[in-house]
Amino acid sequence: MADSAETDWVSRFADEVISEAERRAPGKTIVCASGLSPSGPIHLGNLREVMTPHLVADEIRRRGRKCVHLLSWDDYDRFRRVPAGIDQSWAEHIGKPLTSVPAPPGSSYANWAEHFKAPMIAALQEMGVEFHAISQTAQYTTGAYREQILTAVRARARIDAVLSRYRSKEVEDYFPYKPYCDLCERDLTTVTNYDDETTELAYTCECGFGETVRLAEHDRGKLVWKVDWPMRWAHEGVIFEPSGVDHHSPGSAWVVGAQIVGEVFGGQQPIGPMYAFVGITGMAKMSSSKGNVPTPADALEIMEAPVLRWLYARRKPAQSFKIAFDQEIQRLYDEWDALGRKVAAGQAQPAELTAYQRAVSTAAGPLPATPHPVPYRTLASVADITTGDAEQSLRILRDLDGVRALDDTRPRLDRAQRWVEAHLPAESRTRVRDSPDQELLDSLGRGEREGLRLLADGLDDWTLEGLTTLVYGVPKLQAGLDADAKATPELKAAQRAFFALLYRLLVGRDTGPRLPTLLMAVGADRVRKLVGA
Repeated sequence: MADSAETDWVSRFADEVISEAERRAPGKTIVCASGLSPSGPIHLGNLREVMTPHLVADEIRRRGRKCVHLLSWDDYDRFRRVPAGIDQSWAEHIGKPLTSVPAPPGSSYANWAEHFKAPMIAALQEMGVEFHAISQTAQYTTGAYREQILTAVRARARIDAVLSRYRSKEVEDYFPYKPYCDLCERDLTTVTNYDDETTELAYTCECGFGETVRLAEHDRGKLVWKVDWPMRWAHEGVIFEPSGVDHHSPGSAWVVGAQIVGEVFGGQQPIGPMYAFVGITGMAKMSSSKGNVPTPADALEIMEAPVLRWLYARRKPAQSFKIAFDQEIQRLYDEWDALGRKVAAGQAQPAELTAYQRAVSTAAGPLPATPHPVPYRTLASVADITTGDAEQSLRILRDLDGVRALDDTRPRLDRAQRWVEAHLPAESRTRVRDSPDQELLDSLGRGEREGLRLLADGLDDWTLEGLTTLVYGVPKLQAGLDADAKATPELKAAQRAFFALLYRLLVGRDTGPRLPTLLMAVGADRVRKLVGA
């Protein structure tokens, strides 16, 4: 895919990463990295932290190079606050490592971190994201970083000097390591003394406990974030890792880490694009700690994995975008299907083609696809009208699109049904009338009655194309025009009025699903009954 590098951001980064890896560590496995904190629901904004290096690592693997995508679970971070919707008694655990906090009420998982990791891991697997997971709890508590911790503590004056370039206030007795209290397990500790020769470290905690430990043997604490991150870059040999906009302000972990990684740990900062935020249509900026935010698992309930991959693949990391949970998802799917047709016809532009290929497959092979992809908006209308009844759905889809078995329309059908159930507003749901609106029928004029008679007489052509021609054609016939006559402003007004009348008679509202789909769902006999024919 390197030939489309002029227009494809993934290929450009893959080129840079391969070149940089050859310069730093020739012949070694290339390392791309992500980091996620399971402090609460891991939302669709966090997914960009994973998808950006995934796409680059996958492109490198497509080229036959060895590449690993490390996913660091920052599960040894402190528990900062209780998200919305969780029992506020969990506040007693603030300050503990996330893996030492009990899982939310009713959860079957061992702790808070595992509870929020699980749906993300399942979503990444469904999306074909291959990664090697690292638990920071395991790394710290098994002593994997012991030498790096001792190195950082020996260099604390140098680290303090780097940080002081960005501080507005002086900090006394800076120390880059934070012990978790051995009694209350929280990080409400203060280091009171440290001996460089013996590595004896004394600390006190706000809970009243205090002790002296040997740092060379201590495994219940961690480096502060601005030291921890560059330490990992050096320790893991990371070549590529993106970071969010919030990491690029003066004095941020990314900015100071660039200096600390070399001056303290003898490593180099990764190539790292800044990525913009991902939003949700109709929602403010997402925040895991606040809770109630759409996650990748939520998105995969209403859209297929390739479509969700495509949203991240087609936009450069610095471009923000929004994911639709409202009716905009139908337009998104129209766009996706149109791209699929362009690709099949060999008419897609290079950037479109590569984004599509990255969406539907990985270096390991293609992702599962819907065998018979009926338009999403059609499936949503059918699910809405039939309230998910399988027999009715198959009848309509057989007439509409030649579907022979509902399984041929899955998983897309299931996604559309879930969207209708969870995200279609109650006032937009379709309820076909049980009996004719006799009062409305009695109030109609001659022209309106004539239009309904023409409709009822034309229901014999029971195909989507036939019904589409019929509903648009009735106002043309009434105006003395040919069936293929071009629409004039007057004709469009007449069609809108006719459509509104049909909706009122069929579903008691002025609008609804596309009329041909609605007519097919209702059935010819019931349509004739409801329009008084």
